[in-house]
Amino acid sequence: MAAAVLFSAGSLWARSSYEATRLDIDLSDQLLRCFEGPKLVKSYVISSSRFGIGNRSGSYKTPLGRHRIASKIGSGMPIGAAFKNGVSTGQIVPINLTSVPTPGDFLTTRVMWLKGLEPGKNKGRGIDSFRRGIAIHGTPDEGLLGRPASHGCIRMKNTDVVELFDRVRVGTSVDIHV
Repeated sequence: MAAAVLFSAGSLWARSSYEATRLDIDLSDQLLRCFEGPKLVKSYVISSSRFGIGNRSGSYKTPLGRHRIASKIGSGMPIGAAFKNGVSTGQIVPINLTSVPTPGDFLTTRVMWLKGLEPGKNKGRGIDSFRRGIAIHGTPDEGLLGRPASHGCIRMKNTDVVELFDRVRVGTSVDIHV
């Protein structure tokens, strides 16, 4: 009986700490806020889509609504490590601090793929955030953070995305809004 109580208490603790961490992405001020319970622990400057807000596949727009982190890749990789289709390319991309974008759309350092939770909004045929490849990730174009510049994803400073990656778990709630 005591083992069951300890197990239950341990499971309850793990579940409550898992549910307590959540991400709030405000596109109007280009900020990602990380909360643990009601407490704001950190705010990060981000960059959402330069094409605006939307959910259609091929639109390169940032979708709104409730999401969760479906998978995380890049643990232990160096700053600037590039990823394509969830796999390291072996390339290290230099960080660009200017306001001139680099060619290409690199996902760097860490990647947290998002899964939409709202059918008809960010989940389902032709609008599915996960199938669209929407993610929170590092960018070589750090000089463009703070304004819309991505191809639909949420871009972050590489050192910030490492910090966030280490703080959140698969399943963490992510709300994207204006």
